[in-house]
Amino acid sequence: MHEPDLFDPYAGNVLITGLGPLLSREQRVAKLIELPPYPKGLENAPRHIRIHYLMRLFDFYAPLLQGERLAESIDLMIRRGYQQRDPADPSTFGIISGETRLQKRGSPPAAALTVRGPSGAGKTQAISRCFSLYPAQVIEHAVLPPFRSPHSQVVWMSVNVPPSGRAEDLARTLMLEWQRLTNTNRFDHWISKEKIQHPLRALDEWRQVAASHFLGVLHLDEVQNFFKLLTLAQRRNRKNEAGEVELSIVEDQLLKWLLTSLNEWRIPFILSGTPDGMGALGKRMSTLQRLTSFGSHPFHIFETVEDPAYRRTFLARLGKYQYTKHKIAVDNVLEQRVLDLSGGIPRIIIALWIAANRISLERAEDTLRLKDFDEAAETYLLPLKPAVAVLRSKDPRRFSEYEDLMSRDPSFWDELWGNISASSS
Repeated sequence: MHEPDLFDPYAGNVLITGLGPLLSREQRVAKLIELPPYPKGLENAPRHIRIHYLMRLFDFYAPLLQGERLAESIDLMIRRGYQQRDPADPSTFGIISGETRLQKRGSPPAAALTVRGPSGAGKTQAISRCFSLYPAQVIEHAVLPPFRSPHSQVVWMSVNVPPSGRAEDLARTLMLEWQRLTNTNRFDHWISKEKIQHPLRALDEWRQVAASHFLGVLHLDEVQNFFKLLTLAQRRNRKNEAGEVELSIVEDQLLKWLLTSLNEWRIPFILSGTPDGMGALGKRMSTLQRLTSFGSHPFHIFETVEDPAYRRTFLARLGKYQYTKHKIAVDNVLEQRVLDLSGGIPRIIIALWIAANRISLERAEDTLRLKDFDEAAETYLLPLKPAVAVLRSKDPRRFSEYEDLMSRDPSFWDELWGNISASSS
């Protein structure tokens, strides 16, 4: 017997067999990381060819500690969820049919975890890459008792909460994505209607179908869409000294459906969004602990050049991707300039690096210079400049001018910015 077979906490569960082997954190990180080929030997390539190599940087991904922890949490949650819904246990099908809920041995409700952070901090990409660790999103079982015919198992499903925040639109979104994944027309009788008169019935029917196909986890992204965003003028008028504003729920019944799903069904949930939405959701729901049974995972932006995650893990790797004949040293000056121009947001840092390289390839001397980053910020990234200025100001009273920077959770900003009073004194 091989050593990996000696210890298997999920042995015999057919739903877990298709998820692949149990990975150590080191093995998981090795699969998550994506570093495009370094631009070696491209110095003599035509510049228009080098620009196409440069575009590979959009695939750059260097997981930080929060991403590593998230991948571990998601894997634990999915496997634990399947352990609670083992098809070999007859009570599983009582739960799927709705005849029984959580009566079996006082089993706990479905697991959930939250992921929060400013737009561009890498939340959605991290979750997507965690899902990519599994061999397949849909597993086809030729035999899966007690089903008499082949049966599909959906490991994960990810959708955005619709901008309207309405139950009808979420029901359509879930049904359309389900039919795309499973290549079926199971919900055509709902989707074909111009208006869904009973959206909660539609949501309940979707949930039962998802449960019968052993959905491993449902990811709801952009949860801030559950709440109404005030106009900029309203936010300026209603914010207090801490920069907070009140968010109002779009449809109370939708959050009640979500709460019921967490309390009475065993499909795990991942809820992700910006700090304002996650803070409002946590305050609104009466059982906040159910949202974080598998952890609350904050995704931060980089604040200082001394941050090892920024200097050693992220920028040190990104800095090797220079497509000019003459390179720039990745020193403290460049580190600080990139941080100032990007606001410390990983997505913007990568975009800034790509734009600076593009600008450098336009000049005759074929050299990447510090000024190229300034010009990139003033041209390609100019629309982001006001938001970056707000971030770098570290003034929470200005954050409400941008919906992605709003927060109802003061502890988040304390953790993000550190001692604000010290920096302003």
